[in-house]
Amino acid sequence: MKEELEKILTNLSDAGCGSEDLEKAKQLYEADDVQALIRYFRICRCSRLEELHKSQRKVDCLDYLIRQTAKSIQ
Repeated sequence: MKEELEKILTNLSDAGCGSEDLEKAKQLYEADDVQALIRYFRICRCSRLEELHKSQRKVDCLDYLIRQTAKSIQ
């Protein structure tokens, strides 16, 4: 049981979750509330996905600048 919790917490940390996320997951795990834990993982996933989308928008802006600048020197 403790080994499984450690794996969960390590995985969450590797995914970029902070100490508050780790503590919440630990509480849900220790309360044996599997459904709530899965919901919480999904919330964390949505947060990471939003970060990904924000990064993609930044990359898109840079791609636009590259294209525009390349056009201007042709």
